[in-house]
Amino acid sequence: MKFAICNETFADRPLDRGFAFAAQCGYTGVEIAPFTIANDVTDISADQRIEVRRQADAAGLEVVGLHWLLAKTEGLYMTTPEADVRARTSAYFGQLARFCADVGGKVMVCGSPQQRSLLPGVGHEEAMKYAADVFAALVPVLEETDVILALEPLAPAETDFLQTAADAVRLAEMIGSPHVRLHLDCKAMSSEAVPIPELIHRHHPMLAHFHANDPNLQGPGFGDLDFLPIFEALGQVDYQGWVSVEVFDYDPGVENLARQSIDYMQTCLARLADSC
Repeated sequence: MKFAICNETFADRPLDRGFAFAAQCGYTGVEIAPFTIANDVTDISADQRIEVRRQADAAGLEVVGLHWLLAKTEGLYMTTPEADVRARTSAYFGQLARFCADVGGKVMVCGSPQQRSLLPGVGHEEAMKYAADVFAALVPVLEETDVILALEPLAPAETDFLQTAADAVRLAEMIGSPHVRLHLDCKAMSSEAVPIPELIHRHHPMLAHFHANDPNLQGPGFGDLDFLPIFEALGQVDYQGWVSVEVFDYDPGVENLARQSIDYMQTCLARLADSC
């Protein structure tokens, strides 16, 4: 199993130092939040893109892809009835896909709850059609760049749109492209009635990417969520993608979170191997 970590974990450090520390901990991949470089991805120059990739290579890390796609942007929305806003949003996703490819990434995690939650007067099914419109227009750029857009269900505490893996899969199926698939996040899945291992088994044919975290907003192993059955399920479905650590509460300290998260995950894998 391949472990990565999200780069905003090290946002108080220059990229190269964050990459170096991630590699020191044992991660082999890094996931980029574009806002850690510029609020608008189109402001990231060609030279900066080359440098991001060079610094990751120098640390021995692979750039997995992007997340927090619409953070710090303005005037963009996925589920709005305004066609011009949807068109601008789709075009911006296209720019993100090009940036993702430029730095060597293959997947973009589409969460961004603040740019997708239901607007007044817009029902869930109507919002599904609007979102499908945004992403269908994006497909040619995804094909051109060979980047996958991974739709991320989020908990009700974060959004009222795409709260379940089943809804995210249904939206991906409405678009009907192998470049639009599913992302699963442990914190978010913990809010579903279906146990996480069962969600993995149900939806693994669409699964493109995976985030490891705890419902307490910290890293794997820092809360009550048991990752042993989660990793067992990922192994049973032969998941070949990345497992990226994404945290939101840094109280334990960045270095502790980074080191102990991967140590815990590797311990889980070792225990599973011993039980075979």
